[in-house]
Amino acid sequence: MILDLTTYLLVFSGVLVLAVIGTPLARRLGLRLDAIDHPDPSRKVHTVPTPRMGGIAILVSTLIAAIFLHGAFRELSGILVGATLVSTLGFWDDRFHLSAGVKLAGQILAAALLVASGVTIRSLRIEALNVSATLIWLVGITNAMNLLDNMDGLSAGIAAIAAAHFAIMCAFSGQYLVGALSVAVMAACIGFLIYNWNPATIFMGDSGSLFLGFVLASVGIKLRFPANVPFVTWMIPLLVLGVPIFDTTLVTVSRLRRGLNPLTTPGTDHSSHRLTYAGLSRREAVFLLYIVAFVLGLLAIYVTQASILEGYLVGGAVALIGLIGLWRFERLPFWPAR
Repeated sequence: MILDLTTYLLVFSGVLVLAVIGTPLARRLGLRLDAIDHPDPSRKVHTVPTPRMGGIAILVSTLIAAIFLHGAFRELSGILVGATLVSTLGFWDDRFHLSAGVKLAGQILAAALLVASGVTIRSLRIEALNVSATLIWLVGITNAMNLLDNMDGLSAGIAAIAAAHFAIMCAFSGQYLVGALSVAVMAACIGFLIYNWNPATIFMGDSGSLFLGFVLASVGIKLRFPANVPFVTWMIPLLVLGVPIFDTTLVTVSRLRRGLNPLTTPGTDHSSHRLTYAGLSRREAVFLLYIVAFVLGLLAIYVTQASILEGYLVGGAVALIGLIGLWRFERLPFWPAR
């Protein structure tokens, strides 16, 4: 445990320094390449042209830390190769704009590479179902984190909170390699968040949000809980990543209800936007979602040791609250559209 804690501290401090130094350099790169996110009142809330290359700093600082990690190299390589692939696609999209089909195909390829490296869901009895569930989970969470990147500090903060909870659970279960990767992601997000907190001077762009989504989804698959049964522990990653899952579900349901394509229709209809419609400031909306993510993470830690009854009571209560939230967020004062 002492060695694991020392590893965590070294990884955290090293990646934090790299991200703090690298993010301003990424901002300069964004300005040089003209990778600028321009204001658009119909679909964005920022009012100042802002570089969107911060994901490069998150990617590079995490990869540098991974070089010094030892252990299951094949599986770690699968995670990093897949995450780098989706981040590269995000970079090209930030710079040149790719079609949704190309990005989706690249994400499926990255997920397939991860499966080939041996990282898959193993809670189902039929292997084909495990592989299918893995692909759906990876692509779904990757895009959920991308959709969540809609307000200053939101995606980076939620990713940092999720990574912190994953790291704690890895420490409890002795998975130091996966835990160290989680710590690296957390530190990279915190270092970036210094510049991304409202008012942001840089955005992470798709290169950052897709990278974070893929890594967090991969860590969620890698988590193992020998003290409990898969019939309970399958819900733990869903709880930790509950905020991006809820937000993606909300905008998908809302856009389908309004006859819009949920995948290609941008807009200010996310959870954070709806909280501002209800009267919160942008910082308050983001901080409230931080609190929700933190509480869900605590519940996930509880479920690691819960009985089947306790686990499903927690999961059922969260699901019920989520459904009520979906219904309520579609009504005044959270959403003016009728």
